[in-house]
Amino acid sequence: MATKKFIELQEFATDDLVGELTETEAQYRKLRFDHAVKGLDDPMTIREVRRDIARMKTELRRRELADATPEDLSQRSKTRKRRRRQRQGK
Repeated sequence: MATKKFIELQEFATDDLVGELTETEAQYRKLRFDHAVKGLDDPMTIREVRRDIARMKTELRRRELADATPEDLSQRSKTRKRRRRQRQGK
């Protein structure tokens, strides 16, 4: 089931989403630093921000794959197949 934040991210334009991702990553770095130096009142905010970053990156990747040409997608399949064979061979 899609979360509210994920649905909101789908409404963003790609440029806005990239900007939001940059801001959120900066916020995440600041939270981690503050937590290491003096501690946070609610350390669970670090987890929430990290998950928001993952949601944004997932939406960007989904859009990238949706805009990909059939040649790009076939190359992606070949790459995934090669990686799978390499993991099994180890």
